[in-house]
Amino acid sequence: MKLNNLFSIIPGTSNYTLSETEVSGVFNDARLVVPGSVFVAIRGSKLDGHSFLGDAVAKGAAALVVEDKSKVPAGYAGFVWQTENSRETLDLLASRFYLDPGQELFCVGVTGTNGKTSVTYMTEAILNAGKIPTGVIGTVNHHLLDKVWPSEMTTPDPVFLQKRLREFRDDGAMAVAMEVSSHALDQKRVDSVPFNTVIFTNLTRDHLDYHETMDQYFEAKQRLFTDLLWKTEKSPCYAIVNTADKYGRRLKVADPAVLWTYGSKDSDIRYEILKMDFALTHFKVHTPIGEGEIRLPMSGTHNVMNALAALGAGLSAGIPLDICISALDSFTGVPGRLQSVPNKQDLAVFVDYAHSPDALENVLMALTKVRENLNSPAKIWTVFGCGGDRDKGKRPLMAQMALRFSDHVVITSDNPRTEDPQSIINDILAGVAGADKSKATVYVDRKEAIHQTMKKAQPGDVVLIAGKGHEDYQIIGKEKFPFSDVKVAEEALQGR
Repeated sequence: MKLNNLFSIIPGTSNYTLSETEVSGVFNDARLVVPGSVFVAIRGSKLDGHSFLGDAVAKGAAALVVEDKSKVPAGYAGFVWQTENSRETLDLLASRFYLDPGQELFCVGVTGTNGKTSVTYMTEAILNAGKIPTGVIGTVNHHLLDKVWPSEMTTPDPVFLQKRLREFRDDGAMAVAMEVSSHALDQKRVDSVPFNTVIFTNLTRDHLDYHETMDQYFEAKQRLFTDLLWKTEKSPCYAIVNTADKYGRRLKVADPAVLWTYGSKDSDIRYEILKMDFALTHFKVHTPIGEGEIRLPMSGTHNVMNALAALGAGLSAGIPLDICISALDSFTGVPGRLQSVPNKQDLAVFVDYAHSPDALENVLMALTKVRENLNSPAKIWTVFGCGGDRDKGKRPLMAQMALRFSDHVVITSDNPRTEDPQSIINDILAGVAGADKSKATVYVDRKEAIHQTMKKAQPGDVVLIAGKGHEDYQIIGKEKFPFSDVKVAEEALQGR
């Protein structure tokens, strides 16, 4: 793409005479710049891209986008565009450079504190069943059918995102189901994605180290349903909102969108649970299109809610209800989301990504409900920790939630990062009081915590290992070390 063609997407650049230099790429990381690139200087929370303008110039950048023109190296002969918001400009340039791939895809965006990954996977299953090949972008990985790419964050930056969307389309995708984080919405990473359908799952305490208040957290999520839906030229577009959640009931939705609510008794998509055990939830569903029964091979009301959201996405794409139901009946699950660890020791062992108080409550409520339904004397063991360099206020709340629903709680480390693991555990222990102290045990080493729990659990008991889910690493300091809850649990079970 020529430089003048690329920048024609930016308002005001028509007043400049731009060269027809062939652009080799758009980057906000100076390390990736090659001759002919456009480098966009982003001011981040830790680093300022303006500090790397010299590096970009030395590597042959054909153009620079800056907020502060005084930082441009003296004598630079390429094109310089000064903008009030580099993030917005980066998003526009990235989309333009990769030829607006979202316009060629049915785009589903899922936001909320919990459930995003499960909803995108379920949506993928439904759309694939409806003969719409679907790529997924999210926390676990990026994938399209048999092709898998690693994921560094829930929602990538605009350059990486637009590149992936183009790769999806070129590889035959007709749709994408993507997780949309509050960080991404706040930082305008997805502003150029023309969503057909957007989904709100819920909002509970998380990421307050970034957003500071729940209202700010909510406002970031709100953008997907107002600012971004206003921009889309796709029609009809749909907003699928969980009105069983108090923030879902507050959510404003742009006028052009068709609003479908789910989760509450009077919503457009609602459910009635008929049977639930550790492996399956059988429920009746009512939708604007019709009704039916689903036998979801997952446990928990929270997974029923995820299925309702995905069902709405499928219906919004024109998939017949019977095909949507069939896809959910045969759904194979999500890595690290109430993932069962098979064993011969008569233990019900699950690994789950739950790392917020609400997510932990949802999973433990599901396990407790099944235990009650089965009239089982089983004890519930919960192993968990809290991430370092993250919201400290939720740590005692996590302990309270674990103790509320568990017979035994094992507190340990979970990606301590640059914090002292024992200091994090002390914050968690602030939520342990009175008689509950006898239920709580501490093992700083996560591997030891899992092994000791497996040794102490009795046949028939339920063990939940929470917090890391699909992750195959432990972050200590600034390094990642190999660690998988599933693999460690398997080792511990073999050693019983």
